Amino acid sequence: MSSQEFSADSPFAGLEPASVWMHFANLCRIPRASKHEGPLVEFLQQWASAKGLDNFVDAAGNLIIKKPASPGREQVPGIVLQSHLDMVCQKNSATVHDFARDPIHPVRRDNLIVAEDTTLGADNGIGVALILAVLEDDSLVHGPIEALLTVDEEAGMGGAQNLPTDVLHGKYMLNLDTETWGEFYLGCAGGIYVDASRTAAATPLPSGWQAVRIEMAGLRGGHSGINIHEGRGNAIKLLTRVLRNLETRFPLRMASFTGGTAPNALPREASAVIALEPAHLKPLEEALAQWQSLLQHELRGADDGIRLTSALAQADASLAPAEQQVWLQSLHAAPHGVKRMSVAMPGNVETSNNLGMIALQATGGHCNFMVRSTLDSACEALADEIVSLFALSSTSAVKQGYYPGWTPNPASPLLAQCQAVYAQEFGSRADTQVIHAGLECGIIGAKYPALDIVSFGPNIHNPHAPGESVEIDSVAKTWQLLKAILQAVE
Repeated sequence: MSSQEFSADSPFAGLEPASVWMHFANLCRIPRASKHEGPLVEFLQQWASAKGLDNFVDAAGNLIIKKPASPGREQVPGIVLQSHLDMVCQKNSATVHDFARDPIHPVRRDNLIVAEDTTLGADNGIGVALILAVLEDDSLVHGPIEALLTVDEEAGMGGAQNLPTDVLHGKYMLNLDTETWGEFYLGCAGGIYVDASRTAAATPLPSGWQAVRIEMAGLRGGHSGINIHEGRGNAIKLLTRVLRNLETRFPLRMASFTGGTAPNALPREASAVIALEPAHLKPLEEALAQWQSLLQHELRGADDGIRLTSALAQADASLAPAEQQVWLQSLHAAPHGVKRMSVAMPGNVETSNNLGMIALQATGGHCNFMVRSTLDSACEALADEIVSLFALSSTSAVKQGYYPGWTPNPASPLLAQCQAVYAQEFGSRADTQVIHAGLECGIIGAKYPALDIVSFGPNIHNPHAPGESVEIDSVAKTWQLLKAILQAVE
């Protein structure tokens, strides 16, 4: 596909660089949920082979594509270009979209490409598109290039975790998975997941009681690392708080509690089915109206769209009262948000936790946490706190999926070259940052200790949430910078 093949009503029509947007348009058409990247990998292998580029898939499912140096640059140190193929799959509850089959539907809004009711997949599809554009552009000047396109990044970094230690040969690596233009990233937080679960026998509802579904929606959600310090609401924590208060007003039984769809996304929505005596329906409605007003006041400026609604529902059984207490008290006490800001790097989050998912029925269920920290020891300590909390009720809580942080190297020779190129191209010095989100750089760097790594990318807004967008002009700037770095590296 060329830029001329975009229809006049395509959101990508007329955008530059045309090759980058062409590749991103292809990515939007091919479903690529974590652990289901196979069709995309097959498509890209066929594309690379048609271009005469050597390629292979490693034992973890990662795709590696190699491009020889341009003439006269054969002795220049090799560069690894790295991004991940999968995307976070989030949609609004009223949106009909099957991420296993349906394409993403982007639209253009001024300087933004947006997916209005789902995630866009700019994280990290734009990085992949930039790499593919490099691989196919024979006018670029560069040394040997290895494109490392990993899988399963968003659901545990499985591709990077299982990357073999003998497939990469470059000296430098450019990771294209950050979301703020004008900054070079030198480090990131590590992470670990905690999954808590318990089962029990269901209890029949008292005769004559009425089931009601309570729904909390309208929150912004977002990335559990990048947005964790912004004071956005967590639908699971907030609805737990409401349910705990309702228990003090009238007897109720909880039949189900669900919320969130990914451990690395701030929960935007949650719902619970409760049962109560019909005489308490009116007081319930009044209490929910009071809670909506209170939460709107508390979250003003951070989550102005919060809604708390109710509707009659059906239920035959509920959690036993003791089980209900265990779950609501544990969820209420569980940490969420920033644990500690960094002293070494003022203004940066050091340690945080996201209560990302709850799936609870009358017979029990599970919840999931994602802990992040730039200090591996602090990450482990907070995860242990969560395990200890659930141990008080003999609830199973398991730590898994640990990945290390990426330790900054301010003396990086690659950083110095990147800064020099940035100043030459844009007339100023880029900021350097450590990101609280998880990047694959730490894992890959541990497997290839000699790699000198820097990360950068365009402006992406609201990753991991519906309404995710990417700034068009920042993509063009990222392309300009990437080409210039490839040419300048010696």
